[in-house]
Amino acid sequence: MRVCRYRRLQGVCALLLCVSVVLHLLVALLVLSLYPPPCEPLQSSASQPQPNLTSADGTRATSTDMGHPVGRGKQEVREGAADLSKLEALFSHPLYNLHAPPSPDEDWLLRVRSKETAEQNAEQWLSDSKEGYDPIHWNTSTDTHPPWLRFHLGISRWQLYQHRDSNLPALLEQMATSRIVSAVQKTGGTQLKLLITFPNYGQALFKPMKQERLEETNVNLYYFSDFERHNAEIAAFHLDRILGFRRVPPVVGRLIDTIKEIKDVTTDHKLARTFFNSPVGNSCFYGQCSYYCSTEHAVCGRPHALEGSLAAMLPDLSLAPRRSWKNPWRRSYSRSKLALWEKTPTYCDAVKKTPPYDRGTRLVDLIDMTILDFLQSNMDRHHYETFEFFGNNTFLIHLDNGRAFGRYSKDEPSILTPLVQCCRIRRSTLLRLRLLTLPQYRLSNMMRASLSQDPLAAVAPVLAEPHLSALDRRLATILQTVQSCLLQHPQHSDVIYDDIPDYPG
Repeated sequence: MRVCRYRRLQGVCALLLCVSVVLHLLVALLVLSLYPPPCEPLQSSASQPQPNLTSADGTRATSTDMGHPVGRGKQEVREGAADLSKLEALFSHPLYNLHAPPSPDEDWLLRVRSKETAEQNAEQWLSDSKEGYDPIHWNTSTDTHPPWLRFHLGISRWQLYQHRDSNLPALLEQMATSRIVSAVQKTGGTQLKLLITFPNYGQALFKPMKQERLEETNVNLYYFSDFERHNAEIAAFHLDRILGFRRVPPVVGRLIDTIKEIKDVTTDHKLARTFFNSPVGNSCFYGQCSYYCSTEHAVCGRPHALEGSLAAMLPDLSLAPRRSWKNPWRRSYSRSKLALWEKTPTYCDAVKKTPPYDRGTRLVDLIDMTILDFLQSNMDRHHYETFEFFGNNTFLIHLDNGRAFGRYSKDEPSILTPLVQCCRIRRSTLLRLRLLTLPQYRLSNMMRASLSQDPLAAVAPVLAEPHLSALDRRLATILQTVQSCLLQHPQHSDVIYDDIPDYPG
């Protein structure tokens, strides 16, 4: 009896166990039907597209050829494309197309020599080996000139390039895509930069990526210890153009292969000795300079692709000498001392009496540069340059903007001191600034649209959105400062220098 009862109990337990398993399976199937799996099946590594710096025909591919943009939202892409039409409308505005009389010969920096002289001097353009360079077939016709030479020949007394310069896209395209035949370290300066040479003898200054787009400058760093940013150089060129100045040399972004386009082509042995592979296999180098040239601050590719900015070189100093001027509002570059202008509210009164600021347009030229620097938060404007050929009656070249766009969460009001102390501004500059506050021409939107055309925008936006928002905020501060000046001076002509007397309004 006991045996039979024990066997019946075992059968009941087994039945209950089976029912429990079936119920659990039914619950699991119900849950899976309500919540589908969140992940797609992983593709094999062999099927993943790999970035390639070289196109099928053997030429270097631009960043737009490297597959789907990394880190760039579709919404940002759409916004940039939508703003391109507004940017074109801005550049078509009468304030950007003011009538200018024909320029006499003395208002052009360089002129083409006669045919006989040009042929006699053609050999000076050839390298010693001629290996890797294009043959020269230039003559007096500008159609035969490479873009970089047309850029040099287009520099005038008042600007580096024309507003509707048809050569500008070709120049940017050349720097972004042309084969690199030489890369050597540029002497001078505090941080690493390379002089890049192309097959048509054009040259550009390369500044490598050192800081991520969203990364702000460390608040504990002094302005003179800050990194130079490649995207700041790109953004400064676009901002200068949107402001209507055209005083920053053309700059474009590019992805460069650190091995094929730098190490393999350099003749700079000191630079070549600094190359090494990082622990994760990235190709790195650090060069030789005053700041941040060590293994701890090396620039590295991923694994070979390195972002950087390429700025068109100005004419050689032997052809077009430049004069360097100390900025009257330069900083002390000291951790403890203040500059004189920081302690003297009436400092500008003395500047106005000092040549060359006592006549001509030099003071309002410097205010233009101040406005550019405040918008991009550049505290590192210790000097500026002009072309000697034009004397004192010419524009200021807005060179070296690598320390701009370091912080977006804070504005630096001291940069605007020249405008605050002098209360002087060009009328054309003021009208364009006001134009850039209108909804259809908002400065942040114009910058987003303009920067979307740079090749590196396919990798990530050149400027992060917080930097674009900061531009609008700083523009409002500039206009408030001008308004305060107008309230202080009953005669508006004491504040506004009318360089466009024929323009209505």
